[in-house]
Amino acid sequence: MVDPTNFSKKPNAMRSLKLTVLSILMLFGAQANGQDFGLSFSYFIPKNGYFSTPISPFSIRGIGVDLTNFLALETGASLYRMSGLQVKDLPFESKDPFVGPNFTIFVPVELVIQLKGQAVQFDIKGGGFFFYGFDQKINYGNLDRAIAEHEGWSVANSNFDFENKPGFGYHTGVELTIYLPSQLGISIECNYLIGESKLPLTGSYQGGVTDINEVSAAYPDAKIDLTGLEFSIGIIMSSNGGGGGPKKPKRRKR
Repeated sequence: MVDPTNFSKKPNAMRSLKLTVLSILMLFGAQANGQDFGLSFSYFIPKNGYFSTPISPFSIRGIGVDLTNFLALETGASLYRMSGLQVKDLPFESKDPFVGPNFTIFVPVELVIQLKGQAVQFDIKGGGFFFYGFDQKINYGNLDRAIAEHEGWSVANSNFDFENKPGFGYHTGVELTIYLPSQLGISIECNYLIGESKLPLTGSYQGGVTDINEVSAAYPDAKIDLTGLEFSIGIIMSSNGGGGGPKKPKRRKR
């Protein structure tokens, strides 16, 4: 199988990753003068996938501007190590992921409704996001078992080529921040993501019960399913000179 995102064969992919990392670091440097700064731990639980973790320090979220006293526009970027994601729009299904592990860059753009109290802030978020998986791999163990069950075979062995493409989606979520008198804040956030990226598959599989059969297959409509829950908990350090919560959108490294 030819992996189009293999860094040794595709130097452009490595350059893209370097540019992405550089952009994140620039965002980190730009937010150093921000009102709030903190560190949190974020995780992603995909639908029919494996529990995934972020790669620190390449994750910065909550960078934005106030549009009004109660409305803000925020963005950022996160680099995830995705353990496994599902592929949909195939003639067979499974509760186990068909692709992964990989490295996924995730960039949201969201509108935030900010409800501020003296020591508490509650944010309601919604918007869209871009994502792209680097060093993509097919999980042939799960894929072969799904094919065998679909065909009614005792065993199956497949080989597919794929074309990795960027993906898009939308998300919504909430965040609760409680500020302590010591200028520290505790933040709890949860987002629900619905996204997909095209992953056309072409190849073949073989298997059977007693006789061995070989089948050519093409799935041009196959898509990686980035649907699931992203949640985080963190500590925010405020520099606004006293309690009463933030006066500007939070800038938070995860």
